[in-house]
Amino acid sequence: MAEKTNPAYPLAPSNGYTRSDGESQLSADELKRKKKIKLAIYITIFVVFQIIVITTMSLTVMKVKTPRFRLGNINVESFVSDSAAPSFDTKFTTQIKIKNSANWGSYKFNAANITFQHQGATLAVIDIAKGKAGWLSTIKRNAEVSLKSSAINGSNFGSELRSGVLTLNSVGRLNGKVAIMFIMKKKKAANMNCTIAFDVAAKNVKSLHCK
Repeated sequence: MAEKTNPAYPLAPSNGYTRSDGESQLSADELKRKKKIKLAIYITIFVVFQIIVITTMSLTVMKVKTPRFRLGNINVESFVSDSAAPSFDTKFTTQIKIKNSANWGSYKFNAANITFQHQGATLAVIDIAKGKAGWLSTIKRNAEVSLKSSAINGSNFGSELRSGVLTLNSVGRLNGKVAIMFIMKKKKAANMNCTIAFDVAAKNVKSLHCK
């Protein structure tokens, strides 16, 4: 007797549901759509991050500020005055400060000078050699200054000495360029305008104000 054979049938899925080709295609399209959405999100995040970085750099690192040009502490070596003549003669040492601490780039400046005055009359001029202040730093140069009253013609000079306070000014201007990250250079001029008040009786500096 011939043996009976049962026809072969594909096994049904465990959940009793077979996925059609159309549903498979929909699932693939859905995956592609989700990938595109994720890619768009990543690109948006990257662009926003770049905008934040560029804005931050523009407001901090790439922003160029004018360096500060000032006198430092003054140490009086000698001070002789005569309110009757009237006259005075003084020698002192000081520091010239070029402050570039606000810039993320070096400040290269040209040679310049500082003029010491009394009510517009020039008493002395000292030279400043050209140089460079590094990024986020301050350079200091020592200077010796000798001042005499021979150039003063003001009628109130004697009364100023008798008042006990002699006021002088120091003015100057540095011209140079700030170089940011070796890719950008911007011209910056730093001005000095300091007021020095000498205590005539004590023969020292009463106050020093720079702006």
